[in-house]
Amino acid sequence: MSSLEQMYQAVILDHAKHPVGRGLAEVPEGHLAGESHQVNPTCGDEVTLRVDVSVDAAGSTVAAVSWEGQGCSISQASTSVMTELVTGRDLADVARLDTIFHDLMSSRGKGLDDDEALDALGDATAFTGVSQYPARIKCALLGWAALKDSLARSGALAG
Repeated sequence: MSSLEQMYQAVILDHAKHPVGRGLAEVPEGHLAGESHQVNPTCGDEVTLRVDVSVDAAGSTVAAVSWEGQGCSISQASTSVMTELVTGRDLADVARLDTIFHDLMSSRGKGLDDDEALDALGDATAFTGVSQYPARIKCALLGWAALKDSLARSGALAG
């Protein structure tokens, strides 16, 4: 195993053991809220994710993401990494990150040639190796699907 693969494995294990955003949090008054429950029927992983969106004159921002879930370390770590990555970002940036992560998951282990995109993903690049295993891609995308659905349910994407 290369040192890069070892680093990626360490990131995934760290986020699986110490997940960011675990525990559904209340959304403050005046913020938009959305919640989604997603299940990966292939392996039984599931996540319930709640998004807190603040809206002001400058636009809409993901103020917080909280979630509860169970499943493999890949689904749990991916949701944790995604939570850390999107919190504090405006919705256009979140949509861009979602697209980049989906592109990474479609790379079949080759990764992305775009250094700027890889930099934007930060720790999420640790899932490059996961993209070699089609059955595991759904695990890595579970939290992202819940986020996208939660944002749609919050009404933040309207207009």
